[in-house]
Amino acid sequence: MSEVSHGYGSEQIRVLPFDEAVRHRPGMYFGLGPADPRLPTRILVAVLGHALHPAAAVAAPHVPQAHAEVHADLVFVVEDDQVAAGPASGPPAPGYFGSLLGPQRWLAAAAAVLSARTVVQVWRDGVGFRQELTRLRPAHPPQRYTGGTGTGTRLSFTLDPTYFPPGAAIARHIDPQDLHEPACGPLAAHGRPPIRDLRTPPPG
Repeated sequence: MSEVSHGYGSEQIRVLPFDEAVRHRPGMYFGLGPADPRLPTRILVAVLGHALHPAAAVAAPHVPQAHAEVHADLVFVVEDDQVAAGPASGPPAPGYFGSLLGPQRWLAAAAAVLSARTVVQVWRDGVGFRQELTRLRPAHPPQRYTGGTGTGTRLSFTLDPTYFPPGAAIARHIDPQDLHEPACGPLAAHGRPPIRDLRTPPPG
């Protein structure tokens, strides 16, 4: 009598590309599913929180400077003072799918997957590079421009309205403490990174 195997073989295992994995299971990255109207808020909190706690490969030991602006219910910008290492006059090493977002910014990359459009700008000592992404896939190679002094990264996200439930929007109040882990200690040690809401206040 032959044995029947009920196990899984390698032919049954499919490894999803990063962008497909994020869209199928956003909860693995942001803790909420696509049907949850709080997901846009959680994405902003995750990206800004990660900018405040950067990987050592991105930021030398210092108190990171980062802030966010909310321009519309599904549109926000995060800017910080870090940039991944790269040639002195060239862009950082290519990241996901050849984009300017590498593994050191995996949460920003996950946010880009859920965005209809993302604009990435990085600069170091006056030399900047800009790239537009559609769901993390580059629309073009990095384009050089004259950047600001010092180092920095600016990420502009337009979340994909077809992905989120009707009425989903970034919350108008976000507790700064949500940007930090308990191990960070008192919030005062980090300051209060500004989250500016530039939307028109609701009536009443």
